[in-house]
Amino acid sequence: MIADVLSDATERMGKSVDAAKEDFSEVRTGRANPSLFARVLVDYYGSPTPLQQLASLQVPEARVILIQPFDKSALKEIEKAIVARADLGVTPNNDGNIIRITMPELTEERRKDYVKVVRGKAEEARVSIRNIRRRAKDDLDALKNEVGEDEIARGEKELDALTKKHVDQIDDALTRKEAELLEV
Repeated sequence: MIADVLSDATERMGKSVDAAKEDFSEVRTGRANPSLFARVLVDYYGSPTPLQQLASLQVPEARVILIQPFDKSALKEIEKAIVARADLGVTPNNDGNIIRITMPELTEERRKDYVKVVRGKAEEARVSIRNIRRRAKDDLDALKNEVGEDEIARGEKELDALTKKHVDQIDDALTRKEAELLEV
């Protein structure tokens, strides 16, 4: 029973760490990366569709992304969806066949803003892990009538170790992302 609670908490905490790393990857560093457009939804015939399903994304140069739609009629909608995502900070150039996006150089001030954004995402992930810990602790407390208090105490110690391990993983990913963002 205690093992089930701990394995469920481990799985959920792992998913939180993965989600945090995915969020970190979306914060750009001045290099062109197709993952920046992972959450761009295009209004394609009335339904929101991920950009990757409508077009191929290529990176011919370090700061250029080419978006070639599979259906040329979706070109305008793709362009609108990219412009609507203001957090990307890019302006698409449409030549009628492909969309060319040149990533602007990052200023020191903009880099520091990105570091603040990444720190905020890291804190959200830590809060998520602490919430998972709290729920698991409540589940352990509910088992007090079925198992001994010593077993519950051991389970809580393991839960605390799991929580620390996952929070440390987020902190490590944050440190790497900050270094990447501040690198000139």
